[in-house]
Amino acid sequence: MRELVYYVATSIDGFIADPSGGFDAFPMEGDHMATLLADYPDAFPAHVLEALGMRAPGTRFDTVIMGWNTLRPALDVGIESPYPHLRQVVASRGDRRVADDMTLTSDPVDTVRRLKDEDGLPIWLCGGGELAGSLRGEIDRLVLKRNPVVFGAGVPLFGHAGYSPQAFTLSATRRFESGVTIDEYVRCDERRGA
Repeated sequence: MRELVYYVATSIDGFIADPSGGFDAFPMEGDHMATLLADYPDAFPAHVLEALGMRAPGTRFDTVIMGWNTLRPALDVGIESPYPHLRQVVASRGDRRVADDMTLTSDPVDTVRRLKDEDGLPIWLCGGGELAGSLRGEIDRLVLKRNPVVFGAGVPLFGHAGYSPQAFTLSATRRFESGVTIDEYVRCDERRGA
């Protein structure tokens, strides 16, 4: 069974974007960037990889699921398909038009369960917070890029999901001079025999 991996940048106080959905406050330069490019190149948009003279190797993820609000900033600048190197799924409660190489779903939980049953690499949960909150019970691994900034308000890591404790085990931590920390957690439950 494939894993659903919530790989996301977050502020110290647990926000993945500012109140308008922007993420410009996260540092885009520093020694952590080389590690992100080496370990998670599949999670970079195609136009960024192209600007860096790189191609996605397809070794970390082969599918991405994102909410409409996560896709919208790309659409606003004319990028209809930010991750053409991945199978792209967009979750939306409304009827939307998406690029031909994308799939639209109004039931992300069912969609993720079906994707997990397929062969392939892990599935990347790109965001946003509301989608992550709805998929919280399906997340197998958290990879949190903690940035040395406090937002005070914004888009919470799990949106406005209600209280429902779920145990994860810290499996790796990497600290960088930039102040960024990458924390990786694995879900503890009967699916893993933990």
